[in-house]
Amino acid sequence: MTSGQASAAVETVQESAVRLRSVAFAYPGGPPVLEIDALELRQGERVFLHGPSGSGKTTLLSLISGVLQPKTGSVEVLGQELATLSASARDSLRGSRMGYIFQGFNLIPYLSAEENILLPCQLHPLRRQRIFAPSLSAEAARLAHRLDIHAHLHSPVTQLSVGQQQRVAIARAVIGRPELLIADEPTSSLDTDRRDAFLDLLLEVTGEAGATLLFVSHDRSLATHFDRTLSLPELNRASHAQAAA
Repeated sequence: MTSGQASAAVETVQESAVRLRSVAFAYPGGPPVLEIDALELRQGERVFLHGPSGSGKTTLLSLISGVLQPKTGSVEVLGQELATLSASARDSLRGSRMGYIFQGFNLIPYLSAEENILLPCQLHPLRRQRIFAPSLSAEAARLAHRLDIHAHLHSPVTQLSVGQQQRVAIARAVIGRPELLIADEPTSSLDTDRRDAFLDLLLEVTGEAGATLLFVSHDRSLATHFDRTLSLPELNRASHAQAAA
């Protein structure tokens, strides 16, 4: 390999936020759920991944976030080969360098909106070090103003509307500028107007943070909002085998 080729190879590694190679996964006693030859997301990319229910979307996200480990193959996230990390190291990587928006938002019901937003920074020092504002409370206020929920910062999240709760979930996911943001079907229960408003805000704040975004949904009409679209049924050889059976 020439020095120029070596430099290009290093540059490719640096520009990759997520890289899967020859990954296979099956739950104990069951058939293969995922068999993916190759999947790569570049740093700063906003990617839409679609697939019907049961196609393995949540399993794939669990592999990328280090909650599950593949039976075979390589999962590299933010320059880290997850198989080489201990469970605690994977937890630290997930909490410090990734943001996650869940389908049901997963807000802590007995905490205020501000406390929910600040939770990643309270748990992970790296997130605290990467805030924009001079203090955590000022950063929560900055994000709340940006997302138009500043009047509700000190309200329990159980008193907020669905639209307000989803904005709290966005703020919690992006605070501390995580390098990878994963959104798992966050618009599935929203009407069209709320869905479009949610997407606009999510894409704006993700761009401000310079994060890579992996947005997963079964709703293919959302694909036009993103840089690139991936079909999990096409990527996943296990789904081909299931269809043939």
